[in-house]
Amino acid sequence: MIGTTRRAEEAAEFEEFAHNRGQRLFRTALLLCGDWHLAEDLTQTTLAKLYASWPKVHRAENQDAYARGTLVRTYLSHRRLRRTGERPSIGDLPEGVTPGDDPALRITLLAALAELPPRDRAVLVLRYWEDRSVAETAVELGLSEGAVRAQALRALNRLRAVLGPDAEKLVLS
Repeated sequence: MIGTTRRAEEAAEFEEFAHNRGQRLFRTALLLCGDWHLAEDLTQTTLAKLYASWPKVHRAENQDAYARGTLVRTYLSHRRLRRTGERPSIGDLPEGVTPGDDPALRITLLAALAELPPRDRAVLVLRYWEDRSVAETAVELGLSEGAVRAQALRALNRLRAVLGPDAEKLVLS
């Protein structure tokens, strides 16, 4: 009886967590993979993994960081397993344009990100879109802080090379 009550409480806690954080996880997944459907799959897989280990996640100091780390590892694992898969073109963007945004530049940036290797994308998304510190990014990717700095620098240089003249319009670093 007590075990059943505790499991029901854990299920309710997880449901609230998933409801509150699911959209943000989806947005991060979409930035990582550039494909709406794959982002949905990655988010669902991540939430399933979090549910399976919910007691550990619930005790974590930062549940959001734990969830993001799980999402990034799920994405990187997916990319390793499906290296020969097709790469979708970027279609509809999930977010509306905010005043001052240049939609053409945003599309160009997302297309350029799609050309980067998965680990480079992960570092750039966590560091610059998710605004994570070097230390937080290192923990979530399982790298040293020095490796994150070096990877971010190389990834930014690759992104700038892909963007060409449009790189000057962006403020990433």
